[in-house]
Amino acid sequence: MPLHLVERCTLWLYGGLMRALQPFLLRKLRRRGQQEPGYLYQVPQRLGRYDTPALLPGAVWVHAVSLGETRAAGLLIEAMRQRWPDMRLVLTHSTATGWAQGQSLLRPGDVQVWFPWDTPQATRQFLQQHQPVLGVLLETEVWPVMVQACQQASVPLFLINARLNEASQRSAQRWSWLSGPAYRGLRAVCAQTQADAQRLRALGAHVTAVLGNLKFDVQAQPEALLKAKFWRAQWTWQGRSRPVVMLASTREGEEADWLDALAAKPEREQALRDAGVLWLLVPRHPQRFDEVHGALQSRGMAVFRRSALPPGEGVWPVATVQAQVQAQVFLGDSVGEMPVYFQAADMALLGGSFKPLGGQNLIEAAAFGCPVIMGPHTYNFAQAAQWAETSGAARRVANMDAALDQVLSWLTQAADLAQAQQQGLQMVAQSRGAAAQYVQAIMAEVAVPAVSTAAACGSQTD
Repeated sequence: MPLHLVERCTLWLYGGLMRALQPFLLRKLRRRGQQEPGYLYQVPQRLGRYDTPALLPGAVWVHAVSLGETRAAGLLIEAMRQRWPDMRLVLTHSTATGWAQGQSLLRPGDVQVWFPWDTPQATRQFLQQHQPVLGVLLETEVWPVMVQACQQASVPLFLINARLNEASQRSAQRWSWLSGPAYRGLRAVCAQTQADAQRLRALGAHVTAVLGNLKFDVQAQPEALLKAKFWRAQWTWQGRSRPVVMLASTREGEEADWLDALAAKPEREQALRDAGVLWLLVPRHPQRFDEVHGALQSRGMAVFRRSALPPGEGVWPVATVQAQVQAQVFLGDSVGEMPVYFQAADMALLGGSFKPLGGQNLIEAAAFGCPVIMGPHTYNFAQAAQWAETSGAARRVANMDAALDQVLSWLTQAADLAQAQQQGLQMVAQSRGAAAQYVQAIMAEVAVPAVSTAAACGSQTD
């Protein structure tokens, strides 16, 4: 059978499978919603069902699957608005954390909806409802049926800030009858690195440029900085400011490894206690907040939760201040405050890198002067991790035990810590500018028509 017929049959079977899976996906969504209620909002949109008026043609659609991609999307959207001031935005997500973060990116006339599940009917109805003039996917989000639907509707689809690690490439190649048409169907792909570009081209993608990581364009937010300074002023011990060591975006099992490493060397643990260290622990996934809190308490750790703070930055009650003085761990059980956490910390252990999970984005930490200690597993952000290590903004260690040795080393060698902080700031400053380049790359492929203010204000946000 000719290859194109095999691919068409595979795509047809995949679409049928996705339709058959919808009851199971709905059940999973409801279970997830018990822990994160945001997943239960506008569930019919996952099926391509909308209760809002259809938009006028001409909106720009940006898909940011989760929290990290949404932060990156904010940088891109800001650059787009500079070129197209009247641009109307259709912003989609797949996770509750992405949705919550995306609220801050909307203007009057913009629409925020869930990314539909990848079935022919849902994707077709999404495009008919919102009529985008183009679509922009961030990083890794390529869905075969959606790509086909965009081709049939003549909606050019871009993949920007694109990355693809070796494991994902091998997986895509095993399913080449499905992934091949999807990657070939993209109008253009702009990759973060040459290695990403090479792997994407091997899958058939039309890679037009290598423009670096969009996340380097992150800027310090005055509100976040003020909040971080206020918190630090409250975190005192024996009349002086406490050193703050962050465990950033930890994944399942890493908290236990950290607790085990602390207990393994009593002399080191005592030295950290004597230094007055406050551990700022921020789990990657909100549904684990209570679980992590319970695990910490079961190991005898004194924990204060971010959610227990009073609103605003006014004077804290005496009991709240005393509880934090006594706390060994400040549990960051909130969403969207990573800039605050990084600016409140003196250093950070990189979550996801101490288990074979590929690590998390460390650019934001460097941008806020928070040097990073990372484990051996950083393949999801390989080049950024390499740059940070080479520049001195990060230190790589073999395991959690070695990470605690490095924490103690930086705490006792203030000059080395200050140098690492400065190297991170310099690394990010030298790598900025990708957002404008990504917008220019899109403009080189397709023109975005101007939208009148009256038309824009006639739309509504879900």
